[in-house]
Amino acid sequence: MSREGLGGLMRAGLIAVAAFLAGAAAVAVPHGMGWTQVALVVLTTGGIALSAALAVRLGMEERGRREVEAMRRQLVAAASHDLRTPLASLRLLVESIDDGVATGETRERYLKEIRTHVAILSDLIDDLFELSRIEAGDISWSLQQVELRELIDEAVAAMRAPAAERGVRVAADLPAEALLARANAEKVQRVLFNLIQNAIRHTPADGSVTVRARHFGSKVEVEVDDEGEGIPVEASDRVFEPFYRADASRADEGAGLGLAISKAIVEAHGGEIWLEPGSGGARILFTLQRS
Repeated sequence: MSREGLGGLMRAGLIAVAAFLAGAAAVAVPHGMGWTQVALVVLTTGGIALSAALAVRLGMEERGRREVEAMRRQLVAAASHDLRTPLASLRLLVESIDDGVATGETRERYLKEIRTHVAILSDLIDDLFELSRIEAGDISWSLQQVELRELIDEAVAAMRAPAAERGVRVAADLPAEALLARANAEKVQRVLFNLIQNAIRHTPADGSVTVRARHFGSKVEVEVDDEGEGIPVEASDRVFEPFYRADASRADEGAGLGLAISKAIVEAHGGEIWLEPGSGGARILFTLQRS
């Protein structure tokens, strides 16, 4: 259970305790009782109510601890899996080269694969460190006025080549007026890359990914819309969790940290990020404060 959920339950519990105390005292005090007797009744009733409230609170805290511990175990298991796979491949490749089994062109191919696995491990560790820093509030980057149209155009242009390799089209649909937001350009660019890359991975050949943006009151809203298979309703609340994959068969397409990092960055900007059903796939939207 989240901290906000526990806080809501505690507030509801305190209101219920107050109502119970008042009602029980009114019922338990007969007409004509002296003030000493009234005080004893009220104190006794209050003690019972507070004991019940304490029991409820302890129960909620214990449930919260169990849920946090379960999430921690799941996170450790997922991280271990994503680290174990490239490490196992690295060990086999290195042993083949060390034993002299791989020679000539095979050796060169193995060395290329080793460099690929090392890069995957490096990216995974960097992502884990960045996610932990942001969630711990260790944020050193500053916010400035940025023009989102420029950032979106740059991100779309950079992703066209890898999208074309999959037969996917990537385009931007932006208004003519400036879209100014208070943000860190580098971090917002990271969010755009993560979301567009994720959309490309889930879009079949001949499909398209479209990035849109617009003013929305005091905020700027950005949308990444794909024509993929969509995300199951039961998974919509979990897609932003670290290492979560709605489709386990896509484990070779990233560690499942991109959306979690995007969420952490957006929320560090004071914005929101969420998932909605798209016209044929999924839409991920996020907001930033308008500048």
